[in-house]
Amino acid sequence: PGLLRVLDRLDDTPAEIVTELGETLRQSPMGVALTGDLTRYTGPARSAGYRWFTDPAVRRRYAPEEHPFLSRMWASGLRELVTLRGPGSRAAHLADLLLARSEEFRRVWDDHEIGVRPREVKRFLHPEVGLLELNCQQLVDPGQAHALLVYTAVPGSESYEKLRVLSVIGAQTLR
Repeated sequence: PGLLRVLDRLDDTPAEIVTELGETLRQSPMGVALTGDLTRYTGPARSAGYRWFTDPAVRRRYAPEEHPFLSRMWASGLRELVTLRGPGSRAAHLADLLLARSEEFRRVWDDHEIGVRPREVKRFLHPEVGLLELNCQQLVDPGQAHALLVYTAVPGSESYEKLRVLSVIGAQTLR
């Protein structure tokens, strides 16, 4: 509830509440404008990491030079969760599904990396405004294993101006 109250005040900023498995629970209107409605997915596809390895369309939203790092990050994060939550956990089930479905995931998983953290600056490729470099701040609710992710651009930067354009596009889409 606390994260929702904060999210509800972020009308002009891309933001989302996610679970530890990368499942988007709620997005700000600007969050939807940036990445599309990520709450519409069901089953394992609710997890951004699962979609990363199983849905090629997901990768079009990120700069190609970021892809190897993002693959390592998603596999590392899932390995960490499997270690924390145990073999009967949702994380372990997700890892099993990915091991069965994705050659790339198997290859990265076999590296046994843990601790690859998201970068502070994320690079998104938006189909209408192009490349956006956005800082990502996280507000974590440890009791719920949820986080509020807030994406901001440096004032005066090209990405800042593109976010302003995106707010107009987003407003038109929501009508």
